[in-house]
Amino acid sequence: MDFLNEPGYMPCLPITLVVMTYNEASNIARCLDSVPFAGEKLVVDSGSTDQTVEIARAHGARVVHQDWLGFGPQRNFATTQCSYPWILALDADEYLSPQLADEMTRRLPELMASSLAAAYLRRTTLFMGAPMRWYRPMLGELKARLYHRDRARWSDVRVHESLRFDGESMTFDHVFNHLHNPTLVHKGLKVLRYSELKARDWAEKARKPRMWDIPLVYLSAFTKDYLFRRACLDGWRGFIVAQTAASYAVYKRMRYYEMCINPESLKQASDVLARHDLDH
Repeated sequence: MDFLNEPGYMPCLPITLVVMTYNEASNIARCLDSVPFAGEKLVVDSGSTDQTVEIARAHGARVVHQDWLGFGPQRNFATTQCSYPWILALDADEYLSPQLADEMTRRLPELMASSLAAAYLRRTTLFMGAPMRWYRPMLGELKARLYHRDRARWSDVRVHESLRFDGESMTFDHVFNHLHNPTLVHKGLKVLRYSELKARDWAEKARKPRMWDIPLVYLSAFTKDYLFRRACLDGWRGFIVAQTAASYAVYKRMRYYEMCINPESLKQASDVLARHDLDH
C-alpha cells in the first residue's frame, strides 16, 4: 500500500461534486478536473447551447437537465440527484487549488465519519485578470460549500442563496479560486441578471419600495467596500470594485420600483433578458 503515500496520489472518496451550468464551455473542464478525488461528478445543466454538456461528460461528469429554478431551488434540486450524502458545491468558474485538493483528500475521511453538518472553504478571487491584494471579500472569503445533504439545505431564493444548517462545522485551510467576471462587460450583464432576480424575490414578499434611501444606500455601500473592506489599497481596481458594488445596490432598488409602478415591465424585461441568454 506504499502507493497511498506517493506524491500526487488522489484516492476516490464517496463525495459528490455538484456544478450548476448554463453555457460554461470555457470553464467546466477546469472546475471538474480540480476535484480528482470525487467519487461522483454531477453537472446540473439548465439548457446550454454551447459545448458545456459534451465537455462535462468527457471530463467524467454525469449530466442532468433541469430548467432554471433560481439559484437556491436549483441547488436544492441538485442535492436530490447526488449519489453520496456528502456534497461539494462549486460554480463552473471556480476550481480547487492543488493545495486544497490535497488537504481535502487528507481530511475528508474524518469529516465524513463525523456528525458535522458542513465545512467552510476559503475563496480567493481574480478581478480584471489578477488577484486582489487587499480587498477583503476577495481574499480568503469563507464559503459554506461542503455539506451533508441530511443536515443542511440551501435557502429558497432566486439569487444570493446561502447554505443553512444548525449543526457544527469545520474550516479548511487552503483556498479555492474564483475567476470573477472576466471583463466589466460580464460584470454589467451579471448585475442586470441578479438585479432582476432579487427584485422578483422582493415582489413576491410584497416589499415596499423605498426610493428615498437610495443616496444613502449608494454612499454606505461604496464606503463599506472602499474603506472598511480595504478596496482603496488595490488602486483603481479597488475603486472600480467598490463602485460596481454600490451601483448594484442602487440599481436593483430602482428596478424593483419600476416593477411596482409599471408591472408590464416584468414581462418586457424578461423577454429582453431571454434574447440575450440572461434569464438563467
